[in-house]
Amino acid sequence: MNNKLKKVNFTVLTLFPELIESFFSHGMVGRAIANNIISASAINIRNFAFNKHNSVDDRPYGGGCGMVMRPEPLAVAIRDAKESCPESKVILMSPQGTPFNQETACKLASAMQGLIFVCGRYEGVDERVISQLIDDEISIGDYVMTGGELASMVIIDTVIRLIPGVLGGDESAEMDSFRNGRLEHAHYTRPPIFEEIPVPDVLLSGNHKKIELWREESSLKRTFLKRPDLFEKDCCSNKEKAILRQWHQELKDWSNKIEKLIF
Repeated sequence: MNNKLKKVNFTVLTLFPELIESFFSHGMVGRAIANNIISASAINIRNFAFNKHNSVDDRPYGGGCGMVMRPEPLAVAIRDAKESCPESKVILMSPQGTPFNQETACKLASAMQGLIFVCGRYEGVDERVISQLIDDEISIGDYVMTGGELASMVIIDTVIRLIPGVLGGDESAEMDSFRNGRLEHAHYTRPPIFEEIPVPDVLLSGNHKKIELWREESSLKRTFLKRPDLFEKDCCSNKEKAILRQWHQELKDWSNKIEKLIF
């Protein structure tokens, strides 16, 4: 690890730490921890309960179904986590939060600060904790889950892979889908022919300039077919415009040929 890089700390406050600990011990995340690039821990909110039953929830004022997470144990848990990493940003997993996307992941990763994830359960979290101790609320989609644990793991996985040194090569993250507002190009590996479908010749040519152009075109095609809405968010680059002009000319040529055949 580069000693100039600051190790980023990830803390998850949860009622089910075993879920998070299992996540921290495998794959890319586990390697990043073992290589001392990041530190990560799961803290059981119930450890900060105020009564002998270790309860962390209670009935909502005003009536209604379900239970609400009490403010006292959650507040103490957050403040305890902040003591270990004062600069950490506290994020509540919530369906009412800002929708999570690659841009948000890049911002969290580039900040290179600690992140504390609060995983709610039951009907929600006491509003006084949200107003006083939460820096941001993030949602991974317009649906409701039983708790924030899976959502926190989605965000952590996405953010960690953007931290320098975590992936095998930093170019891997740079080439990801959505990194430049487009879907990633198609991928091929061995064997060169699978079920009578060959790998595109250009990828076997060794001509890096042609391969780069093929990948640009593949990225554009996949974005057009699968996520055309992305073109509404990001303008085309000069390189993309050149490719589109070429496609436009080819389509015109084919249109002229078809016109001669049918008229």
